[in-house]
Amino acid sequence: MPGPVKTEAVVLRSMRYGEADRILHVYTPHRGRVSAIAKGVRRARSRFGGRLEPFFRLRLELHEGRSEILTVTGASTVEGYPRLRGDARALDAAARACDAVGRLFETPEPHPAVFNLLCRRLSLLDAAPAGLPDAVLAGSPDAALAGSLNTAPAGSLDTAPADSLAQPESPSARTADPSAAPRGASAPAGRAAALQFRLKLLHAAGLAPQLGACACCGEREHLVGFSGAAGGVVCGACEAASFPLGESAHTFMTEALGRSLAETPHAPEQALGQAERALSETLEHHAHVRLMPAVARGH
Repeated sequence: MPGPVKTEAVVLRSMRYGEADRILHVYTPHRGRVSAIAKGVRRARSRFGGRLEPFFRLRLELHEGRSEILTVTGASTVEGYPRLRGDARALDAAARACDAVGRLFETPEPHPAVFNLLCRRLSLLDAAPAGLPDAVLAGSPDAALAGSLNTAPAGSLDTAPADSLAQPESPSARTADPSAAPRGASAPAGRAAALQFRLKLLHAAGLAPQLGACACCGEREHLVGFSGAAGGVVCGACEAASFPLGESAHTFMTEALGRSLAETPHAPEQALGQAERALSETLEHHAHVRLMPAVARGH
């Protein structure tokens, strides 16, 4: 209904429009993905400053008219994630997280838990120390990806009760000290953490792969492969058109769904590769969506 709208939002993407405006794609807890125009934001004396950039968590005031694109009339910062912006790997991981949310949840359908999950992902990336060695942070910088979000014209999700997922975490409640994370957790900017986040997004979309039994016949033993068409693991008798899925990959996916984002399980690189293929084939077959790689290739 036309009129003023107030909502929290995370900026997924910002695109230059005209001489001084920007078109924003934002994700909100109760209106899903929303497109909005911020008029005059690129002028030097804009009242919005630099807060309408990707990854900012904001309180937005919008005006809804007859167009599908709303108009930004006010904005205040809830969380700017400043440490994230100073680390290229964390910035790249944030770009891939926002891209995944934008592609998987592109309608106005409300998903408060997805909004909360995205805020948690950004918070963990912001809390991670910069400059960790390559052996710890498995991701890599990708300036082109982060830049593409600011371009020229063109069970439960986190092992918490459903009611708490519907309420985005307060910035003051974030874990600012990375040493407080559970021992054995993978680095937030690494491949394992990115895949865990995607698994939870699939769960929210109703596309989580079946992992407890053969997706074809229900057999719980001898699970040797994964079929995107079937939507999960398959046994030896049903493995036609599947690819081999090792025990480490199966364990990783099961534990990743059951743990919070702060407790990403470790897994060898081969297992992570199999897990990523499983997610990709599930999405392509059932949602006709193709996401970019979880981290930059070759790292």
